[in-house]
Amino acid sequence: MRVLVTGHNGYIGTVLVPMLLEAGHDVHGFDSNLFAACTFGKEPVQIPAVMKDVREADISDVGGFDAVLHLAGLSNDPLGDLNPDLTYDINWRASVRLAELAKQAGVGRFVFASSCSNYGAQGDAPVDETANLNPVTPYGESKVKVEQDVSKLADGDFTPVFLRNATAYGVSPRLRFDLVLNNLTAWAYTTGLVFLKSDGMAWRPIVHVEDISRAFVAALEAPKEAVHNQAINVGRTMENYRIRDLAEIIVDVVPNSRVEFATADSEFHVGADKRNYRVDCSKIERVLPNFQPQWDARKGAIQCYEAYKQVGLKLDEFEGERYRRILHLKRLMAEGKVTSDLRPAELAVSA
Repeated sequence: MRVLVTGHNGYIGTVLVPMLLEAGHDVHGFDSNLFAACTFGKEPVQIPAVMKDVREADISDVGGFDAVLHLAGLSNDPLGDLNPDLTYDINWRASVRLAELAKQAGVGRFVFASSCSNYGAQGDAPVDETANLNPVTPYGESKVKVEQDVSKLADGDFTPVFLRNATAYGVSPRLRFDLVLNNLTAWAYTTGLVFLKSDGMAWRPIVHVEDISRAFVAALEAPKEAVHNQAINVGRTMENYRIRDLAEIIVDVVPNSRVEFATADSEFHVGADKRNYRVDCSKIERVLPNFQPQWDARKGAIQCYEAYKQVGLKLDEFEGERYRRILHLKRLMAEGKVTSDLRPAELAVSA
């Protein structure tokens, strides 16, 4: 199939694109390249691509494709909190408009990178796709709004699919260190401390970035009747952990490390985590049998630890502006390379 991947140069996109190519698809990209300077290890695989802000997409950008895999957006809660209005513009309104353009252009399938953040504050009981959604951040709210609006576009010729990814982890050419397992392993490697910024009692489902990519390939290739207008949790039910349990796994992986909690006066202390949810992932096993996840938390911690050793990772790199998304964007804005509404300066469109 001829496939457009938005956000192809991001954390997930740089892992997904090689999988799509290996599966024989004709893959094209669409990305504003805000994080081009955040490469970890090898540069991403190059494909034909348009450098453009998703808010400026037009019908010519999506015409001629069999499917759009939509990853582009502000990728996490801290970025969402930076400016909630921008989060809604980019993650919600621009995503719905992209889906509308795709439908107008005759694109048959629209696979959206949604999130288990949609569940927000749920408690200790596992939730499936039928649960009430209770997002507690602008990021989570934006994902819910996209699902609600794009689902209305579904018809006999247009199939939206909403992949609710668990919290990602694992190595990528555009590695994110704001993700819990990646971050805790980095702290353990660089300082000897598995440094918890909250009380660690919140539940979180996790899934490796490669397994997320496998889910996108499976959703792309699945029969229409299996996925049409469906929300699907991406992960494995057994891969739900309390944050402090992840910390203990990392202590076992990283030599001479120990758990430490941020004190209330620490700059890193965030208090109790409002996001608390366990996720039932049995549906993906039924509707996407070709989705065969390969990773678990321990294997992921080992992968991260080995990758950090290989590059000699430093604390001020992963908690600083080189890799931390929000600090990187603030630096680009200070340098005039990104506008206040998060458009690359050379792509900025005057009002």
